[in-house]
Amino acid sequence: MLSAFRRLAPALVGLASATTALLSQPAQAGLFDAKEVESTQFILVAAPIPSGGAQLNIYEQKKDTRPCYSRVGSSPTTVKPLLATFDFTGICGRYMDSNGYSVRIGEMDYGSAMRLRVVMLDEDIVLMSTGPNGGEVVMARAGGLDDGYVELKLEPGWSLKRRHYGERALGHLYVHNESLPIRRDQEEGEGDW
Repeated sequence: MLSAFRRLAPALVGLASATTALLSQPAQAGLFDAKEVESTQFILVAAPIPSGGAQLNIYEQKKDTRPCYSRVGSSPTTVKPLLATFDFTGICGRYMDSNGYSVRIGEMDYGSAMRLRVVMLDEDIVLMSTGPNGGEVVMARAGGLDDGYVELKLEPGWSLKRRHYGERALGHLYVHNESLPIRRDQEEGEGDW
């Protein structure tokens, strides 16, 4: 039994490596389309997490029955997630992890190959993604620091789009840019995304 496992183990390791590589590669857009959303119905939020730091939440105001969130101030804008105080089914949408959002560049859906993360800097909170080759790009900024829920405003070139399968709108959003932004070190000829 042990000798059979020893013969099988290298094949299992190879299969696991190939599966990991396949899952971390961007997907061609053939299966899904990306369509514009009404940006005034959405807000990107750096939501605090118990272990410290923050994660990206995206709230959608689907119906005007009740407000899903409120905003206060600027630089940064603090957000009160009102949808946590009532049954928001059909009124609000909440996207809290990679099941609800991912990065799309042009026609390429990057899925888990580009992970979105909220990073606390010295004087700002930013939404960043690390590209397939390790390069990082800032996609949104809060414009200041706060310990609570804070609005993240998309940088120029970035927008929200909804994933579609044919004409059917799906419950997944893209943080989208038509082309990969150029990093400063790329302009100087060092590395790529």
